[in-house]
Amino acid sequence: MFKMLATLLLSATSVFAQANGTAYDALRTVGNQLNRDFVNRVISVSGVDGNPQPATWKIWIDDKSQSGNVREVVVTNGRVVSQRMRPAVGSANTPTIDPAKLNLDSSGAYEVANRTADASHVPFTLVSYTLRTDERGNPAWIVTLQNQKRRSLGTIYVGANKGTVTRTEGMFQGIPADAVVEDRREGRVEYEERTGDNAIMSRVRQTFYRARDDAQNTFKRVRHNFADFIRGED
Repeated sequence: MFKMLATLLLSATSVFAQANGTAYDALRTVGNQLNRDFVNRVISVSGVDGNPQPATWKIWIDDKSQSGNVREVVVTNGRVVSQRMRPAVGSANTPTIDPAKLNLDSSGAYEVANRTADASHVPFTLVSYTLRTDERGNPAWIVTLQNQKRRSLGTIYVGANKGTVTRTEGMFQGIPADAVVEDRREGRVEYEERTGDNAIMSRVRQTFYRARDDAQNTFKRVRHNFADFIRGED
């Protein structure tokens, strides 16, 4: 009986160990424990070795009280475990994430990436995440899939506003690990031949567009507005 109880406790510990908080949870922790306005000035959110969610999130904040610097906050297990000021890299006007456009938590980004990986026939073990703005100023997830040895198997770019897969690196069988496939059009995709693509890349592109459509359907199911989350309207 004691052996059975020990087994149950070990199993429960394993489950709890994997029940890490999402990026939204980490941002709420920052707002509650440091400064509520910080969630409106986030530059980036990142986490590594997710299974599927990472144990620790690192959040960079444009801290207006510290001119020319950014505040780096580390959140683990629902607590702010460290923070420090770091020199801002690049332009002083580093773009911040507009919370009103944030409709995909890291859990949703995982679901979209997992669906894309299924379509690409890419089995993976670990996931790393980065949330930041894209060249149009919209929030975007960069999700990197890894094997148990932390070797990258491919990277998926997912818009956190509309859940659209816009780019993949690697991912597809039969192409180099650093090969890039990008979405070439807006709206609903009709498959077509593209001059300049060889036969392999043409097939890969068709697979990419099918995965893009599947990801869009997944987004409809996992869409989660950040403002609603913060207000507790889940």
